[in-house]
Amino acid sequence: MAGFSRRSLLAGAAGLGALATAGALSGCGSTTSISSDPKELVLWYWDRSADPKLLAIAAKEIPGTNGMRLRADLVGGTFDTKLRTSLAGNAYIPDLTYINSNVSLYFPNESMFLDLNDLGAQQYKDLYFDWKWQLGVTPTNRFCFFPLDTGPTGFYYRKDVFDKAQIESDPDAVSEQIKTWDGYIELGQKLKKNVGSFMDINAGVIFGQFINASPERYFNKAGKLLYMEPNSAIKQAWDTAVKAIKAGVTGNQQNSTDQNAAWTSGKTAGHIEAVWWAQILTDTAPDTKGKWRLASQPVRPGNSGGSFVCLPHTCKDPEAAFKLITWMNNPQNQAQSYNNMQLFPSALDSFKGDLMKGNNSFFAGQDTQTFFLKSAESVPTAFISTFETQAQYFGTEIINVESAGKNPDQAWEDAVNQTNKTLRKRGIDV
Repeated sequence: MAGFSRRSLLAGAAGLGALATAGALSGCGSTTSISSDPKELVLWYWDRSADPKLLAIAAKEIPGTNGMRLRADLVGGTFDTKLRTSLAGNAYIPDLTYINSNVSLYFPNESMFLDLNDLGAQQYKDLYFDWKWQLGVTPTNRFCFFPLDTGPTGFYYRKDVFDKAQIESDPDAVSEQIKTWDGYIELGQKLKKNVGSFMDINAGVIFGQFINASPERYFNKAGKLLYMEPNSAIKQAWDTAVKAIKAGVTGNQQNSTDQNAAWTSGKTAGHIEAVWWAQILTDTAPDTKGKWRLASQPVRPGNSGGSFVCLPHTCKDPEAAFKLITWMNNPQNQAQSYNNMQLFPSALDSFKGDLMKGNNSFFAGQDTQTFFLKSAESVPTAFISTFETQAQYFGTEIINVESAGKNPDQAWEDAVNQTNKTLRKRGIDV
């Protein structure tokens, strides 16, 4: 089976993201920037992605520079649409910009961003989780996207519901019981039988988090399609999700209203998700404070979410911008951003000493920082292709199996065929 070449990758970019009709982004011409002030660098970010205290310091003077200042613009609405529109038009481009976990969306247009290795990034590489660093490396081995926060995952569960179901509820005991996906499903069946509660909101979570914890995904770095190979990670994730559906351990809760109600009431007593979900849980189910715990998910932890920062090719002062990047993301400042904004660090030394000051009362004092640090240390290195956006049919079809009772074999075949059809339209030889 053929994969895709660099040429087809660039051709395929025309179908991605908000600029589906605009074609691949151009990397030539203008040095147009938002600000004409030679001493002012403009950063684009979205709400709660950057620590305002650090931004305020840099607004006066970026540390390590000769009087350079930062103007941080909070971008609302659809962030990627605005950024890609600016890049495509070579106008109104920030000097620095944050990129969310969908960083691979920008791989086909990597020439629009500076290679941070040219500014000395390699000397910082060992300071960060390697798997996170590698996510910012393009298929042509340019390092364009510097690591910000991370999203290591674990199994959140209601201890009180487990106790009611007469299931060992200590985090170590739960972790031991669900070391494998078969163990997870068996425990879920016991939970369902004893108290009528589910192990997670829906089967799509199991499918997605299985993949997030896998070193192999839909494509490899050379562009080879992997999902149709026998025993691929995608097929294993699919079969596991289908098995969970058949066992009745997922809640078929497909919208946020049902989900919030279910984990508040205990109808859903567990959820596999990243460190940042603790804040969502605190906000949506405040009355469950003290009832939740964290256990290791089956097989290994994965990563869900986390962002990056990069320099568009029009950046007016790359050296000063890179100083800003490395300063904002040194271990002390990443720890501060966790304390202020719950942005879980990618810098290894952020976890040393008592830099991080988490409040673990929602989890009855369980040390969540240490839990997620251990998870982050075990996240596998994986390559996320820009073409994963074309594989959305797998997620849609697993919902069809759970919510509509569609035959799983037919649903898998339909997902493969739709994905292949979409890739062919992008010029990929399948």
